[in-house]
Amino acid sequence: MLMFLEQVLNGLQYSALLFLLSAGLTLVFGIMNVINLTHGSFYMVGAFCAASAAAATGSFLAALLAALAGAALYGLVVELLVIRHLYRRDHLDQVLATLGLTLFTNEMVTVLFGRSPPFMDIPPFLSGSVELLPGLNYPLMRLAFIGAGVLVALGLWLLISRTRVGMLVRAGADDGEMVDALGVNIQRLFTLIFTLGALLCGFAGVMAAPLLAVEIGMGERILITTFVVIVVGGVGSVRGALVGSLMIGMTDALGRAYIPFWMSRLLPPELSDSASSSLVSASIYILMAIVLLFRPRGLVPAQR
Repeated sequence: MLMFLEQVLNGLQYSALLFLLSAGLTLVFGIMNVINLTHGSFYMVGAFCAASAAAATGSFLAALLAALAGAALYGLVVELLVIRHLYRRDHLDQVLATLGLTLFTNEMVTVLFGRSPPFMDIPPFLSGSVELLPGLNYPLMRLAFIGAGVLVALGLWLLISRTRVGMLVRAGADDGEMVDALGVNIQRLFTLIFTLGALLCGFAGVMAAPLLAVEIGMGERILITTFVVIVVGGVGSVRGALVGSLMIGMTDALGRAYIPFWMSRLLPPELSDSASSSLVSASIYILMAIVLLFRPRGLVPAQR
């Protein structure tokens, strides 16, 4: 039972990371109709800025500010110089351009920060563990990650559902040309959405840096999973991003814990290891296929 609860918490922490990355990406994809393969690079930029600032100052607050500012500023520059010229281009052009930006970003980060991956310690006020139940101690940093994901989800819900900017975002998703005809600067709205997505990536980077390896290319590895989250939840829907993140995070965490156990019961030892490894890697894609079979637009598609 304690192992199950621990894996659920691990799944929630991974879900929080996926939500921070997928929320901005689903808005960009669903509203601006842009396939942005550079999205994972903003996460990497945020992590590198955070680790470098923490090493220079020893302050987690400085690391947080550096990650948010670095990722948001880079996202703004990318949108102004490249992305805004791709809105009316087909998806192949978008994929090629943003793939090139990803390779450029990897080299730029290497030049700025060096080839040696920086290391970021867990801040003192988040170090240690908390006893949630007798015999169940869970790292405080991971609990803080879960809490940060919850706060961001609430903040985005309030932004999109209760503010004028959110109203314009919803209207732009329905009919961007009509919103533009009514006098709203749709180009400025797109820039705001894109920069917000980069900012969320930077926040994910600073929260993940003390827990995961900060290295070149770290964004590409999680970007595919982020697209799976969007497909499962529904393109253009922040609620869908939340639901998809929870489903993918839980599937991954529980699969890694229990699939090897059940495979060892069902198959001989010489087959169980390879079979369980393959099944764990494929579990989220199997889930995606099942969801698409019954809900082709995702579980919580954006309302039109």
